[in-house]
Parts: sequence; C-alpha cells; structure tokens
Amino acid sequence: MDRPLFPFSAIVGQDGPRLALLAAAVEPTLGGVLLSGTKGTGKSTAVRALRSLLPALEGGRPTPFVELPLNATEDRLAGTLDVETALKKGERRFEPGLLAAADCGFLYVDEVNLLDDHLVDLLLDAAASGVHTVEREGISHSHPARFVLVGTMNPEEGSLRPQFLDRFGLFAQVSDVAELALREEIVRRRLAFDAAPATFGARFAEEERALAARLERSRRAVAQVAVPDEMVSLAVRLASQAETRGHRAEIALLKCARAIAALVDRPAVDRDTLADAARFVLPHRMATGTLESPEKQDARLQELVGMVLRGTGLAASEPDAPEIAPDDSLEDSLLSMQIPGSMAAGSILFSAQKKTPLKANPGPKS
Repeated sequence: MDRPLFPFSAIVGQDGPRLALLAAAVEPTLGGVLLSGTKGTGKSTAVRALRSLLPALEGGRPTPFVELPLNATEDRLAGTLDVETALKKGERRFEPGLLAAADCGFLYVDEVNLLDDHLVDLLLDAAASGVHTVEREGISHSHPARFVLVGTMNPEEGSLRPQFLDRFGLFAQVSDVAELALREEIVRRRLAFDAAPATFGARFAEEERALAARLERSRRAVAQVAVPDEMVSLAVRLASQAETRGHRAEIALLKCARAIAALVDRPAVDRDTLADAARFVLPHRMATGTLESPEKQDARLQELVGMVLRGTGLAASEPDAPEIAPDDSLEDSLLSMQIPGSMAAGSILFSAQKKTPLKANPGPKS
C-alpha cells in the first residue's frame, strides 16, 4: 500500500527547490536536479510530493517514479542477464532493473552523495545517453533508460565529486526557514497531515489539480517557447563570467529558462526567466562555488546575474557586445532575488500562490 504523499502545493518556504523540480519535469533533457540541504528541511518531502503532479503517459500509464535504495546492488539497479540460460538454450533472458523501471519517468536517489561511485557513474551515464547496456560473458542487452534523475543530499555527510555535480542539470539549496511565522506554519501543516493525511490532502486538492494541469500544459508548450538570440548571448556571458567549464552551463541555462517560461505562460525566454534559471544552473558549476557558504555563494551569484543582465562589466575584449539597458521587468526580477538562500528563486511562479495559514478543522457541527 502506497503511503500518503504530502501535497506539493502545501510545502511552505521552499519555492526555489519546488521550481527546480517542476522545471526538470517540464524539460526532461535538462539532466535532472540535485537538492542539497541539512536534515529536516523537506528535501525528500518535496521530491516525493512531485509524484502526484506528474501527467500520465500515452495510453494512460502513470509516469514511473522509482526510488533507488542506498544499499541497492549493481544488478538491482542495472538489471542482469541470465548467462546460464543464454549459454544452454541460446535465449537472451534479461531481468530488468530499476533503470528499466524508471524509463520515461523519474529515478530518485536519497543521500546520493553516499552512493557508491560506480553506481553514480552508471546512473549518470544512463541518464545522459537514454540507453543502458548490460554485458556479461560476451552477451549484450540494451534497453531504453530515459529518465529524470533526482538526487537529495546532506552536505554535512559528504559531497559529490565535481564531475558528478556538473552532470546534474540543476542544483537547488534547501535552506532552513528563518522567518518565525513560516516556521510555525510548517509545523501546523505537518501536524495536520500526520493526524489526518486524507483530510489534509483534500484541503489542497484544488491547488494540486491546478498545478498538475499547469505542468501538463507546460510540457506540451515548452517546445514552442522561443529563444531569442539576445538571450543566447546573455546565457553565454553568464556561463563565461561564472567561469564554468565546457558548454553544459549555457545550454542548461536556456533549457531551464525555456521550461520556466512555459510554466508561467510566456511565449519566449526573457531576462526574468533567465535570471531564475541561473539560480539553479550556475551554483554547482561556478569556480570554487562549492567551497563557499550558501549565503556567500548566493550573494556572488546575485551580483553576477545583475551585472550581466544589466549589460555592465563586460570584458574589454568584447567591444561589439550589445548594451542591455535595465527595464522594469529586469528590476522586478532582481528584486525577487534579494532574499538569500532557497527563497531567492521561484517567486516568478509561486509569488501569486495563496499563502494563507492553515485553519484548524472545526469538526462536525453538533
């Protein structure tokens, strides 16, 4: 029996991580998302809550959502070939693993930083190629493995190697909520959910349906979202100024911005959506960024995004670079990023969402 899921719409104070998860769901080719934060910040709750929003696949089959246990073996993850049957009967019998089960869906790894390196390698390679091949005793079997990889980790328990970090398309810091009123609301909602999951879920059913419909609509619309040449230039400058390696950063910036644009019903990538995308694409790719505190890194990234999007501070070797004059939409975007930590991003989608306190259930009338 499946355990009840905390409603995605009921999560308080983690708009950034929620937007990152939705963007990855809209654009599966982004390369997945990694949520990092200390214990008790709701990382796993947010990831699992996304499951109920995922639209059905063709034919009405639910979108797969597979969890990888930390103690899983390579055979359990990758699947295995029955070599004895193949050699004796000439039949290729393949026992599918979790990679096959997650095809066209999501594969979630809690505490991914504690997973054996060879399993992380296997996961990332399969996620990047969309195909997994099992070879044993000269026998080979390939199957589709097109999934969105989602990982959560507590940095206090160790970090991922830089080459692994870069393979995750998006990174979101899940920070402790400092505001007392929000902390109180988190406690009230958790207690209400634990006491009566079905009743609590019913209170957010309308918001969940609306968000699920938005996600499904955005998946269909994302391919039609335009990417102006100006935004390509800005994405390249953001990646360059952040001193990222290779070209994954600028490609992910534009894909993420396009997904966010689809989520907020915009026909084209603009500076607002590009600014929000930078919050997820650049932190784990910035030079020495992983050695900084989240607050210091956030301030440095905020300064970088503001500089590039305002068109100032461009390298002298780029005399033909276009000047980008600030406008009201840019100022609004930058103002939305003044709150440090995970609250800095996500406002572009969630700012209009109702944040009313959860009222106590009055119970039946006597």
